[in-house]
Amino acid sequence: MFTGIVEELGEIVAIESQGDSVTLAIRGPLVTEDAVHGASIAVNGVCLTVVDVENGIFTADAIKETLDKSSLGALEPGAKVNLERPVRLSDRLGGHLVQGHVDGVGAIISREPGERWDVVTVSLPPDLSRYLVNKGSITVDGISLTVVEAGADRFSVALIPTTLALTTLGHKKPGDPVNLEVDVVAKYVERMLGTGAAGSTP
Repeated sequence: MFTGIVEELGEIVAIESQGDSVTLAIRGPLVTEDAVHGASIAVNGVCLTVVDVENGIFTADAIKETLDKSSLGALEPGAKVNLERPVRLSDRLGGHLVQGHVDGVGAIISREPGERWDVVTVSLPPDLSRYLVNKGSITVDGISLTVVEAGADRFSVALIPTTLALTTLGHKKPGDPVNLEVDVVAKYVERMLGTGAAGSTP
């Protein structure tokens, strides 16, 4: 479980094809300080398992399912990525509950620069729109953000200077893909209400 508070802007060092999967080598001196084989690290919002760690670089495998359902398949060596270690039970929950399970891929539609922040509009797969509300939470490339305006096929977020400086969203351009994870609480509520309605008696 993660919080969507990015700890470090890492870099893809190498990508090695393994047939129907790839092995990613990612530089992240901070997140690898206490990383061991089998640990989890979120990479652009995708929970990956550490295979090896050496000199501030960790490797992780991404299978075809992950590559098909996220933007990781579009990464190239040199690309910057958002990195976060799992939350500890003693930590403050600075963002919101994030699983690292991508629900869909959107794309940057537009950026509106302000004096100190940008308003960014992102496309949204239609089947995810029911989980978004104005002032609710969404994870974009692993970043916990507050929805400014939720639409049927898009939503907007306001990025403060810290987010612009310390995450990939400070560099993303219109057309660039982003990983999306909706609030898991909304999905559980939908499931419970749906089950309750179907199983109720007159």
